[in-house]
Amino acid sequence: MAEFNYHQQTDMKNIELIRNICDELPQFVKMFFRSIQQSKSSRTRLGYARDIKNFFEYICATYTDAPCNTPKDITLDILSSIDAMFIDDYMDYLQMYKKNGRTYTNGKAAIKRKITSLSVFYSYYYRNDLVSQNPVAKIERPRIHDKQIVRMDAAETANFLDTVEFGNNLTAKQLQYHEKNKTRDLALLTLMLSTGIRISECIGLDTKDVDFNNMCIKITRKGGKEAIVYFSDEALEPLLAYMEERKKIEPQKGHEYALFLSAQKKRISIRSVENLVNKYARSAVPLKHITPHKLRSTFGTALYQETSDIYLVADVLGHTDVNTTRKHYADIDNERKRLARNKVQLREKP
Repeated sequence: MAEFNYHQQTDMKNIELIRNICDELPQFVKMFFRSIQQSKSSRTRLGYARDIKNFFEYICATYTDAPCNTPKDITLDILSSIDAMFIDDYMDYLQMYKKNGRTYTNGKAAIKRKITSLSVFYSYYYRNDLVSQNPVAKIERPRIHDKQIVRMDAAETANFLDTVEFGNNLTAKQLQYHEKNKTRDLALLTLMLSTGIRISECIGLDTKDVDFNNMCIKITRKGGKEAIVYFSDEALEPLLAYMEERKKIEPQKGHEYALFLSAQKKRISIRSVENLVNKYARSAVPLKHITPHKLRSTFGTALYQETSDIYLVADVLGHTDVNTTRKHYADIDNERKRLARNKVQLREKP
């Protein structure tokens, strides 16, 4: 699939997985997925498919009013007969359940997401008069409390990048691999910290997506929209160094165009980036749980502190709603307001 870019390949894999799941479900489920294929990303649709399959398996295990030994046996009449109490029981079940000898647990956020999938699913059939009720609309969703945004300050960011470049505080075993990968790691992580791009946007980069003349990269945002993002002078040197190293690597077939390669000479994976961020962060910032998304928060915070322009930050981060950005950086606004409390002088001090 070398003729397709990373995001196209990911969509194709997701579509195949969705179709495989739908083959295990009643024929009418395909109607729902056809109705959302233009409005929802393949990743979102795949999440819906997995959640719906799990719900149907729960129905098979607990529903007693009609026989349904497999998910394919479930009818629209059975879906119509399910009430809000049944959904409440399902939410309770999702907290902890066993499947194929393995125990699964879900927190409030995960349960809320799974119930949202069912809500969209039921809404489609209720809206089209295919079921007589929407029981999900009657239940109370889990309340998710806002978490404090974790980010690195300037000193922590510098220490983090020093660890990436020089291997400070890494274990002897980690240092064995550090020398081999440090040029790539420094380029990748400096790029993420200087642009705020998402991990999927980063690993999806191809070599042709980097424009050194204009100091920018072309990325694919969530939903498939392309965007131009500018990187800083600090990111230039590590990127140039890595590009020279990259020219000497012969990638595996199908990964010829990938910018960042793994040790196996394939496009680096999301899991690999998560692991390397965790490795460097545990040494550089041991008191904070730093993930690739926290690098994005670190960039957004620094940009907002320097510019005070929430609209610019929203645009650079690719937020479609500026209120999303404002919510994430409200604590910075509050601190600025606190510091400004004595800026206006009403009377001259004696």
